[in-house]
Amino acid sequence: MRGYLVFIILSCIFLYYVLHCILWRESIGWLRIVEMKRSPVLSCPLKPAFESLLSIRGIYPFMCTSDFKKIASLHESDKIALPYGVKNSVHHFYLALSSLKSCDLFPESDIVPCKKCVVVGNGAVLKNKTLGEKIDSYDVIIRMNDGPIRGHEEDVGTRTTFRIFYPESVFTNPDDDDRNSTGIFSVFKPHDLKWLWELLAGITPEVDYFWKKPALNLIYKPENIRILDPIITRIAAFNMLRFPTTFPKKEKPKHPTTGIIAITLAFYMCHEVHLAGFKYNFTDKSGPLHYYGNATMAVMSKNEYHNITAEQIFLKNIIDKNFVINLTKD
Repeated sequence: MRGYLVFIILSCIFLYYVLHCILWRESIGWLRIVEMKRSPVLSCPLKPAFESLLSIRGIYPFMCTSDFKKIASLHESDKIALPYGVKNSVHHFYLALSSLKSCDLFPESDIVPCKKCVVVGNGAVLKNKTLGEKIDSYDVIIRMNDGPIRGHEEDVGTRTTFRIFYPESVFTNPDDDDRNSTGIFSVFKPHDLKWLWELLAGITPEVDYFWKKPALNLIYKPENIRILDPIITRIAAFNMLRFPTTFPKKEKPKHPTTGIIAITLAFYMCHEVHLAGFKYNFTDKSGPLHYYGNATMAVMSKNEYHNITAEQIFLKNIIDKNFVINLTKD
C-alpha cells in the first residue's frame, strides 16, 4: 500500500512538471503581445570619433515584437544561445516582451540628431568631484545597476535617461527612482526573462536560479522598460573586449561588465560619448569600490566572471585615442 502511494505521488509530481513545462513553452499562444515597432533613428551627418570601432553598424539596441524573428535571423542571434543570442529562448523573450508596451529609443518629441552622451560608472573616483551639474547637462545620461542618485547629487547629478540592470542588480526602493528614466533589461539567462514576466504579471518569482536574491518588485512601469538586444552584449564581448568565443572547460566564461555594455550601447545611440566613474585603484584592495556603500576593491579582484584587466586595457585605449572623453581622469 505504501509503495502504491509513493508511486501515485511521484506520478503526480512528474505530471505536474511536464504540464508546467508545456504550458510555459506554449504560453505565448494565449498571450496578447503588443506589436512594438522600432522608432525611427535620427541619423547624424557627422562621423563619431569612435567610428572605427563599429565594425557592425546600424544596430537598433532594443528588442521589438514586430520583427523579432527577422532581426534575430539577421544578427544570427537565432544560432547562439543566451547570454548573447536567443536560440532555445524565443518563447521566454516573447513572454517578457508581452508584458512591455514599447521599444522606442527616444520620445517622438526628441529631435536632437547628434546626441552628446555620458556613461556614468559607479567607481569611487566620482567622490568629491562635484560633477553633478556637468553630468546633468548631457543629452543622454546612462547609468547602471543600483548606483544611487539620492544623497550623491552633487557628485553624480540628478537626471537619468537610461539605466541598465539585470535581476540581481536593480534597486527596488521607490526613493531611488530615476524620474522619467527608462530601465534597460540586460538578459543573461532564460530565468531572467521569466523573472521579468512574472514580476510584471504579479507573480512572485522563483529565486533559486540566481547568484544573488533578485528583486521581488520593480520601480519601473512596463512602458518604461526595454529589453536590450543580446547583439549589443555580444559586440561588447567579442568586438570591444576581444574575448574568445569559447573558454576551456575548467575556466568560467568571461562576460562584459554592465559598464562596458553601457559604453557599447552609447556607441549605437550617440554621436559623442563621455565617461565618468570608470577609474579604479587596483593596488589598494581595502580602498572603496563605489562612490556609495562600503564595498572594497577586494570584491572586484574576486570576481570570476569578468576580465577586469581586458576592460582596463580597452578603456585606456579608447581614452588615449580620444574616442571618448574621460571626465574623471584622476
